[in-house]
Order: sequence, then C-alpha cells, then structure tokens
Amino acid sequence: MLNRVDENIEKFIKDLDDDRVIELYKNISSGKKLRAKLILKIADNQTEKAIILASIVEMIHAASLLHDDVIDDANTRRGQKSINALFGDKTAIMFGDILYSKAFYELCNFSTVISQSISGAVSKLSVGELLDVELSKQFNSNVEKYFDMIYKKTASLIEAAAYSAAFLAGYDSDKFALYGKNLGLAFQIIDDILDITSDDKTLGKPSMNDYKEGKTTLPYIYLYEKLDSGEKQRLLSLFGQELNEKDKEWIKQKMETSGALKECFTLVNKLGNEALQSIQEYKNSDLEKIIKDMIQREY
Repeated sequence: MLNRVDENIEKFIKDLDDDRVIELYKNISSGKKLRAKLILKIADNQTEKAIILASIVEMIHAASLLHDDVIDDANTRRGQKSINALFGDKTAIMFGDILYSKAFYELCNFSTVISQSISGAVSKLSVGELLDVELSKQFNSNVEKYFDMIYKKTASLIEAAAYSAAFLAGYDSDKFALYGKNLGLAFQIIDDILDITSDDKTLGKPSMNDYKEGKTTLPYIYLYEKLDSGEKQRLLSLFGQELNEKDKEWIKQKMETSGALKECFTLVNKLGNEALQSIQEYKNSDLEKIIKDMIQREY
C-alpha cells in the first residue's frame, strides 16, 4: 500500500497547481517511509483514512528533512543531491514550508485528537531541531540533553503517528504511543551507530559525518565516559573537525574496545522490547517485524 501513499502525495502536490512545486517534488528521493508503514500496519482496518494520514505524515517528514539539510549544509540526501544543493537554500526552505502547509491543510479533515497530536509533534520537532543546533556548538557529554533532543527531533512524530493510527483504528492510543516513542528513539540511536560503523556507499553520505558536523551522538557520549584523561582530550580536539583516516580508525577502535557501541546496542534492544511489550495484547506480527528490521538494518 506504500505505492498508494506515494500516489496520494502526488495528488496533494498536483492540487497546488504549480509546475515549479511539481518539479521540485520529483527531485525528492524516496526514503524508508517508516512512519507511513507504521500507520498502515496499525490502522489496517481503516485503509483509506490510514493512507491519507500516512501521506500527510510523510509530507511533514519530508518538509523537516528539507529544512534539516539547509541547517546542516548537506549536499546529499539518501545518496542523491539534496534539494538545497540542486536549487539553493531559499528554494529548499520555501518548498519545505509548502509541504508543511499542504499537510496541515489536509490534516484539518481529521478529528481534533489526531490533528492536535500530529501538529503538536511538529512543534516538538522544530524545538528539537533548535536544540540540535544549540548542542552542536560544543561537545555535549550530557545524556539527558541528548535524549531530550532526539525525542523531540525524531521520536515525537513517530510517537504521534502511532498514537493517531491507533486512535483511528479504535485501539488504546497511549500503548501505541509508547511503542512509537521507543521505536523513534531506537531508530535514531541506530542511525548514530551506523554513522560510525558503515561506509560511505552504504550510508549514501560520508561516514562519521555527525562528529565533523558537531553532533555529539550517544556513542560519543558513552565513549567519552570510558576514556582516560589523555584520550578524552584527543576526542575533544577532533570535535567539529574534518577527520582523516587515522582519526577515524582511532575512534572506531575505541568505540569497540571501550564497549561504547555495545552499550548503545543494549539500550536499543531494551527500548525495542519495551515497545513490543506495550502492545503485546494486539499480537501484531508486522509491528514486531518493524522493530526487528529497524534494529538489524545496515543503513
């Protein structure tokens, strides 16, 4: 049914009746559509409404990525040139605003519970983006600040998508919200791990780019806690810098030998298990698979 989500988004774009917007949309590379999959698997008893809701959430996610790429000066997205690289920052920002606006317009057709849940998550997402910018100014060793940021920037929209889909289906929304929140947190931590362990081709972007951009992700926070004073200073000296191969190998080696990556994986599995326990009464094998696939993914 994901193809129907794509078709519905294209319809929404064509409704705007602007050739430039249609052309820009053609240059957006398709992602995993995790949020759409989640909505369709939860609200499978409300197919048509679920497809529309999934389309709205994917448009919101796409808009957030357009803005994110401008903030990060990212030239690629999913292995292809980003919209800002192709058409400039101003165009990327305005296109993101167009997607947000159209998504909110279509969201008005849903109940207040759903529209407030999704729009509230977008507010959190924007605050999370602001937090991410602030935290990138210096090395962050505070785990609580990291989790506050990734919850707002990444997990909140996934949480809202699961909550809204469950409400649409007539299920216990709070239980599915916990599933979505934990899925979102675990998803981001896996992203942080893969930035370190995967190669450029697999990622579709330069590996170990997070640290160069000033992002102190969870593996680096855990690593910092485990290093001696001299090693701490070396890690801090590399923050926000272009890493050479020697630097990359040192970081990778320390990540493995210190147990920092293992600690991250342990937490991811804990979050995944809690997510599945929250909805175990519904016996939804598709949602179990989403968790397992997310944890085991390579990009």
